[in-house]
Amino acid sequence: MIYAISDLHLDYTKDKDMNIFGENWQDYEEKIIEYWDVISDDDLVLIAGDISWAMKLEDAKIDLDRIDKLKGKKILLKGNHDYWWTSISKIKDLGFESLLFLQNNAFVTHGVKICGARGWIPRDYPEFDEHDEKIFLRELQRLELSLQSKVDGDYDEIIVMMHYPPFYRTNQPNEFEEILKRYGVTKVIYGHIHGQHAFTMPEGLKNGIEYFCTSADKIDFRPLLIRGNHEL
Repeated sequence: MIYAISDLHLDYTKDKDMNIFGENWQDYEEKIIEYWDVISDDDLVLIAGDISWAMKLEDAKIDLDRIDKLKGKKILLKGNHDYWWTSISKIKDLGFESLLFLQNNAFVTHGVKICGARGWIPRDYPEFDEHDEKIFLRELQRLELSLQSKVDGDYDEIIVMMHYPPFYRTNQPNEFEEILKRYGVTKVIYGHIHGQHAFTMPEGLKNGIEYFCTSADKIDFRPLLIRGNHEL
């Protein structure tokens, strides 16, 4: 089985208060751990960004260790609040047993190819400026680099992980869709959006691509099943 969840916002210090996004964030870390019981050791879980509130890698390791001990194989993508994610080589050197990190690369597992990029705010955002344009173009390139990555193994589907929604503010697919369609991507998971706004985000099949908003509060802090058991 393949599941997805985004925006865990783990904080071992308990200094951060997520209740500004709704009362359902009360005791959210405990909910994430409790509801993880749907996952088995053979499952894959895609975690699309905003993983830990830590600023430094040595502090984030405490939260990453907690995820590492949970069941299943996990693929993690950087979110806008993952300031600790600076060097992919240093992260890999920490020797996690069940965590894989997606950055300009790809993985083939569970019969699918997993690719992704963080993404960025859309070009129709009122405050979008030249700095945002540079980041936006870079993220388009990173998605293409990931999709171009040569990975051993058989697969019958390409799933893309993003942190930012790949949509304009009008909820129409933005420039990322062209790349997604060019490489035959069938599913996209994304997060970043919280509270009631998350329930207005585009989901389901659009132009041949199935989208899932997997922000933790949107899915009640329970990993969302996005693909049944299908091993090649």
